[in-house]
Amino acid sequence: MYECDIKRMEEKITAFGGFGDTGHGGITRFSLSPAAIQARNEIKLRMTRLGLDFKTDDLGDIYCTLPGTDPDAKVIMSGSHCDSVRQGGNYDGILGVLTAMEVIETIVTKKIPHRHPIQLVVWTNEEGALYEPAMMCSGIICGKFKKEEMFASVAKDGSGKTFGQALSESGFLGEEKNRIEPSKTEALVELHIEQGPVLEAGGYDVGVVEGVVGMINYEFTFHGQADHAGTFPMPYRKDALFAASQALLFLHEEFDKIGDKELVYTTGKISCHPNIHTIIPDEVKFTLDVRHQNPEIIKKCVEIIKSMPKEWANCTMSYKEAWARNTVTFHKEWVDDVENAAQKLGYKSHKMYSGAGHDAQYLSEIVPTTMIFVPSKGGHSHCELEYSPVEWCWKGANVLLNTILEIDKK
Repeated sequence: MYECDIKRMEEKITAFGGFGDTGHGGITRFSLSPAAIQARNEIKLRMTRLGLDFKTDDLGDIYCTLPGTDPDAKVIMSGSHCDSVRQGGNYDGILGVLTAMEVIETIVTKKIPHRHPIQLVVWTNEEGALYEPAMMCSGIICGKFKKEEMFASVAKDGSGKTFGQALSESGFLGEEKNRIEPSKTEALVELHIEQGPVLEAGGYDVGVVEGVVGMINYEFTFHGQADHAGTFPMPYRKDALFAASQALLFLHEEFDKIGDKELVYTTGKISCHPNIHTIIPDEVKFTLDVRHQNPEIIKKCVEIIKSMPKEWANCTMSYKEAWARNTVTFHKEWVDDVENAAQKLGYKSHKMYSGAGHDAQYLSEIVPTTMIFVPSKGGHSHCELEYSPVEWCWKGANVLLNTILEIDKK
């Protein structure tokens, strides 16, 4: 079994943590921002220095290729994204890029024989933090989004700049012919931080990711009547916020009755109108995000939503499905290879599904795909507390290296 260089791994994490450094232990590196372009230029510099061929496609996705001994062999890909959310961490997305870079550097410096071309890939705009939606460019490639609509996506910072404009100014706009070719791709293996507490709590070195859980996302709207907060008697009120709170409590209680500990649900966005302390709210909206790998559990949750009363506390309620995704199952042979690599390295592994979305879930529809998770300290992610000690990252890189080499033999 081969191992990567832990000192090089640490240097990569430290170096790339400087691109968009917030000064508080994290980064803000929106897609195609100056900080993201710095990171991309550094990737290009390091990979071309190792002798890799560097290309970008019409979406700005980066492909750095190390040739194999067989010119007819299919490509083995690994990578992730280098953009972040606002005040995010130094590991989400970028660790998948850095471990793939370290794997390639290990293969080059140790002159490890390999038949297939090995390719680093960096997907553009996975987070969708500045230009919505998330997983934009992998989504375009896989037919989830229309390119012209995505290029018209306007930045959320008020600048008025579109994604298409930002890409054309970035220096990374390439040609459509450079996109991933499914018929010429053997595998995609994406390493990522877990973004949750399960691996650390169980004392696991790596997560063997079997797929990505399905989810639904609904928006609920409650209509009441705005009146004076001090003069309108309680029995006559139509308080939309009070109505929404009752409905939300109902949903939590009914979902809990399903009795499945893997079921998670979140209300992460609420709007209240007119949002003035002296006025009874007349319109309240909230979102509901529900996730589980079993479609039957998701179906039960949808049935609960559809069975809800249409009136709460004298207010009317309506809802709509914002979006949904089915559970994605990764390529079993590659999943087994990840598990076997961890076992041979003497690492404790845990089979699991990802609760978060990743580019890999889209790509799995066109190429055989799997993922590797490394633990997240305290389960923190999408915040400046996000952290995975270098030894955890290095172990993940070792599993990635030996998984790629095992796929290369087939």
